[in-house]
Amino acid sequence: MSDTPQLKHKYGRIDKDYAMALATRAPDDDGPIYMVNLMKYHEVAQYTDGTGVEKPISGREADDRYNPASILAKIGATIVFVGDVVSNRSGDEDWDRIAIVRYATRKSFIDMQTRKDFGEKHVHKAAGMQRTIIVCCRPENASLDGHARPKSDDDRMVAMVVRRTADRAAAFREVRGAVNLAAEGTIIGDGRMWDTVQFVAADSTDHLNDVITSLPVYPQGEAFVLGVRASMDAITQG
Repeated sequence: MSDTPQLKHKYGRIDKDYAMALATRAPDDDGPIYMVNLMKYHEVAQYTDGTGVEKPISGREADDRYNPASILAKIGATIVFVGDVVSNRSGDEDWDRIAIVRYATRKSFIDMQTRKDFGEKHVHKAAGMQRTIIVCCRPENASLDGHARPKSDDDRMVAMVVRRTADRAAAFREVRGAVNLAAEGTIIGDGRMWDTVQFVAADSTDHLNDVITSLPVYPQGEAFVLGVRASMDAITQG
C-alpha cells in the first residue's frame, strides 16, 4: 500500500493544469515561488470521525494545529508573511487570515503534498478551512528572494490588494509605494485567476485606512482590498 496521502478537502478547486506545470517545471527553469494564501475559516471546525479531536474547536484553532512550519523547514521553504485580516473593503468574500510561503522551487510545493507527515497535518486544515485561494507569484523585484524569515512584529499594519487585471504594469503603478508580486497561476480557488498581489506597509491604523481609502473602487469580483495586522512580515521589510 502506498504511503502517499490522499488529501481530501472542500475548501477550493485545484487548477490541475497549473499543478502539472508546477510538477513538471524543468530544473533549469525552476526557482523560488511565493504561495499567497487567503483564508476563511469555519466558525466550528468540520472534523470527520477518528481525527483525535476530543471537543469542538474553531476553524482558526484547527488551522493552528495544521501549522506545517516544521515540514516547510525540512524542504527549504520559508514562511515570509502571516497576518490577521482586520478589514475587507472589496470583494465578494471576506477573509480571516493571510499567509505567504516562499518555496525554493515550484516542484517542492507539489512534492510536499505527497509527504506522509504533511498528510497527517492536513486533516486539520481540511477541517478548519471554509474556503481558500492560493495565488502563486514571483516578485517584481527579485531581491525579495533574499529576505530572511522575519522576526515577529505583532502589530505591523499592511494594506493588501489582490487583483484580476489585463495590465499588470498599470496595476503596479496605481498603488504607490507597494511591494508588487506578479501571479503566474492560482493553484487553488473558486475558478477565478488572479494576476497581481500588492502590499503597502502602514505606520498606524489611521495610515492603513488612508492607504485603503486612496485606492480606486474596483469592479465587483475583480479585486480584494484588505487591511492586515501582520505578526510576521518579510514582504514589506527586509
